[in-house]
Amino acid sequence: MKKEPFATKSQLEKIIEKIPTPFHLYDEKGIRENVKKLKEAFSWNKGYKEYFAVKATPNPFLINILREYGCGCDCSSYTELMLSEAIGAVGSDIMFSSNDTPAEDFKKAAQLGAIINLDDITHIEFLEKTIGKIPKTISCRYNPGGIFKISNDIMDNPGDAKYGMTTEQLFEAFKILKEKGAEEFGIHAFLASNTVTNEYYPMLAKVLFETAVKLSRETGVHIKFINLSGGVGIPYRPDQEPNDIIAIGEGVRKVYEETLVPAGMGDVAIYTELGRFMMGPYGCLVTKAIHQKHIHKEYIGVDACAADLMRPAIYGAYHHITVMGKENEPLSHKYDITGSLCENSDKFAIDRMLPEIETGDILVIHDTGAHGYSMGYNYNGKLRSAEVLLKEDGSAELIRRAETPKDYFATFDCFDIGKKLLK
Repeated sequence: MKKEPFATKSQLEKIIEKIPTPFHLYDEKGIRENVKKLKEAFSWNKGYKEYFAVKATPNPFLINILREYGCGCDCSSYTELMLSEAIGAVGSDIMFSSNDTPAEDFKKAAQLGAIINLDDITHIEFLEKTIGKIPKTISCRYNPGGIFKISNDIMDNPGDAKYGMTTEQLFEAFKILKEKGAEEFGIHAFLASNTVTNEYYPMLAKVLFETAVKLSRETGVHIKFINLSGGVGIPYRPDQEPNDIIAIGEGVRKVYEETLVPAGMGDVAIYTELGRFMMGPYGCLVTKAIHQKHIHKEYIGVDACAADLMRPAIYGAYHHITVMGKENEPLSHKYDITGSLCENSDKFAIDRMLPEIETGDILVIHDTGAHGYSMGYNYNGKLRSAEVLLKEDGSAELIRRAETPKDYFATFDCFDIGKKLLK
């Protein structure tokens, strides 16, 4: 499969006239088409709801597009709760899934009426002391442990993850919560990350549906929803086949009808908390080649760096790169594509075969729409870049300005030296 940018060279050049590189660009048309398909895939479930993982792309302009289609917000921190509140996502439009949770975060979630998803059995007492009661609707995160496999391939290792409750703890937690006044329950689990297979969600669903049936029978609780969380990934590499969300939804429906319906639980709502799948392919990092270096290897220096996209530096993650205007030229040169941080890991690509790159060429780094801008940082005093929305009509809208030195020094504003820096 060939990866093609969602913007043309002429569109990018027009944007660059007003907004200098680097910047993250998002595709409104792609985002809308994707969320429509997701809703179609789970339309068989009356209570279905997608809670977008705010941590993936915490931009209110983008989240508001999803809100038009009934999506809620999956939050994991105080500030994410604030962002959700600001765009009108409150009450059952928020799923608060956090771990090692500060009391202030629980208080904020309770104030907003969010559905709270408890990560640990000890959080029951902590939550009760913090907000004075147990909410009527509550959820618990489940970690069955062991190795999670699909078709004999190891997908992930839940037993080594810090999240969720053991099977025994989950059953005990439901009993305790019921005694303390909880009336409606949810189950949540995240067993594998960035899966590119249509089998993951149906297999996860089977684990959760079977657990839900046992929980209902043994504790007598009413299970209102089952949250399949995230984990449905995207094809970062051009040779990977993308997930078929329609097939995934159908796979979950089949397990639902085989497991929950015969148990008299055909009213259970299905929730998801997708981030990468919702936004990943519909964002890219636009950058320019500003230097060439010819030493032991061939280097192309660009004006973006790991502060704009840290996944390659910390995970060795692959992100495809298109040299705009040279899409049909031979991949004749082997380059490391680097940023300017004082770290040798600040490379977007290593030994990547690309067309010959000249200073001034525009490079598009694909699939940065999730966990791209949001994971940025200010090491070396680097300032975060702008975010731009390519609208359906072809126009571009600035949806987050680039940081300035004043932003970087703002937390010194109460000191004399800060007042000098901020002049």
